[in-house]
Amino acid sequence: MQLATKFNLVLITVLLIGFAIAGFSSYTILRKNARQEVLDRAGIMMESALAMRSYTVSEVRPLLAAQMKRQFLPQTVPAYAATKTFDKLRRVHPEYVYKEATLNPTNPRDRAVEWEADIIQAFRNQLDLKEMTGERETVHGRSLYFARPIQIKQGTCLECHSVPSAAPESMRKLYGDANGFGWALNEVVGAQIISVPMAVPIKRAEEALVTFMGTLGGVLLVTVVILNILLRVVVTNPVTQMAAIAEEVSKGKLDSPDFQALGKNEIAVLGASFNRMRRSLEKAIKMLEE
Repeated sequence: MQLATKFNLVLITVLLIGFAIAGFSSYTILRKNARQEVLDRAGIMMESALAMRSYTVSEVRPLLAAQMKRQFLPQTVPAYAATKTFDKLRRVHPEYVYKEATLNPTNPRDRAVEWEADIIQAFRNQLDLKEMTGERETVHGRSLYFARPIQIKQGTCLECHSVPSAAPESMRKLYGDANGFGWALNEVVGAQIISVPMAVPIKRAEEALVTFMGTLGGVLLVTVVILNILLRVVVTNPVTQMAAIAEEVSKGKLDSPDFQALGKNEIAVLGASFNRMRRSLEKAIKMLEE
């Protein structure tokens, strides 16, 4: 087997092992980063929802207080305003789903399902817990969620949720007296939850991995080509030339040209030694002939 072939076999084996290790490590890191990026974006969206809730309570509700006595206006409800705003946002990011899940909601649409109720219960058990993230199985595959507690921190919220008699009559006519009451100050009544399929961060990780591995593969290929060129120029060609001269000398062709040893590397030193050995051999043959 030729030297270049052996060299390439060893080099390609090492590079393939390194390529596989780099691919596995990169995918793990990229998937983690993509997951965190999705959660960070969900956090920004959550802050937007919180800002809309605050704006509704402080700016919108006071302006519509008089009309609320005659007709219930959902636009005055913070959860309604945040949900509607997020629905507009989903036109750009349809993969994100927002819900203000509540254990005892006024609107049945906001009632927490089993897994949402577990999150709310965790917030109720740990009042110092400010947010939760995790994954869950769905019929469409794994889903990533980001949640924050809905805690009654202002007495104005109890105007509609303490006892039925304190709530606007227009609201009670629309939703009845059975749901959405009995809330207390500082109580965690629900959770803001943003969900996104795990397929989203996985897809981003895979796209980044393809780009990275394609670039790395190209760099390794160029490296192999350059190393082969260097091997041929620096090692293989000089050694082949010396072997050809030695072959001619062994057949008695003493007039063969010397090996051109250029530079000060190991091959040049070997070439110079080869030329000296050849000249010594020529002198020895001439002495024997004489």
